[in-house]
Amino acid sequence: MNIVVFGPDHRVGALVGDEIVDINRAFTHFLVARGHPETAAAELAEARTPAALSRFIEAGRAALDDARLAVETATIADVPGLRHPAAATRIHAPWPGRRIACAGGNYADHLLGMFRHRPGYEDATAAAITERTRESGQWGFWKVPHEVAGPGDPVVFPSRCTYFDYEGEVAVILGRRGKDIAAADADSYVWGVTLLNDWSKRDPSTNSPRAMSYNLQKNFDTSTSLGPCIVVDELDWRDIDVETRVNGTVRQRYNTGGMIFGFGEILEYLSADFTMVPGDVISGGTDAGTAADSTPPGPDGRRALDLFLKPGDVVEVGSPPIGLLRNTVVAPH
Repeated sequence: MNIVVFGPDHRVGALVGDEIVDINRAFTHFLVARGHPETAAAELAEARTPAALSRFIEAGRAALDDARLAVETATIADVPGLRHPAAATRIHAPWPGRRIACAGGNYADHLLGMFRHRPGYEDATAAAITERTRESGQWGFWKVPHEVAGPGDPVVFPSRCTYFDYEGEVAVILGRRGKDIAAADADSYVWGVTLLNDWSKRDPSTNSPRAMSYNLQKNFDTSTSLGPCIVVDELDWRDIDVETRVNGTVRQRYNTGGMIFGFGEILEYLSADFTMVPGDVISGGTDAGTAADSTPPGPDGRRALDLFLKPGDVVEVGSPPIGLLRNTVVAPH
């Protein structure tokens, strides 16, 4: 099932072909058709298939089962408000409003491009990079947005940035609460899969030399976009193809099978003494093809700007079973 957030009220829907089914309203109609009074049906539908994404996820497996009944009902019922044409409907980021954790340096070819001019890495191979990375352990960062950009939303070029970059990624959304979660149990915690663009400032001045910082290079207005949908129960997050295009030109093409640390390992690491909750997002990192890993520094240590983003550029992160996350970079207001 492809779950979207749509319309002015940010309601949960199911993307079915070229239409969006309003799950909550369709399930209300399902209950009414089975004899429930309309008011009681609406209250029961809100409890079982909430219209808000965060509560829908928290409702668990039962909500998904009811959602399937709602979709079946909507396909045969000629009732206004149950189905909407996807092409004419605003689709928002499918963000439950929870925390976003992003794995860093989690693909060997991306690291090869980032590290190839550092001492000791001149002749490194992907296998050697993978071994070194696993020996040194995981790292990453949290994104702390108030809002997340969705498909079609503009992404604002940060006013305090020269080197603006994209990172096409696959992210999983958790559906269960848990702490000290074993990697082997990850399947029972992952609710769905979506696409994420980790927009990044690559200017040296934004990278703090301290071990811990505010991570300003990863946190700014529209620093995260997500979508177009969350695919539930239909994908193996260990084997998802991803492609990133800038102005129609392919920049990244890879598969999540290349992750150095898998989603299960990341979840185990994050949940040590820390409770993860339904709606939390974990992004698996990006592979080669970003502007930064494709642009070696010159003799003066600076990189050419050719591959970095500028206002007007269109960036698309796509995966056939998930769809296309398309954003246009715009000048700062």
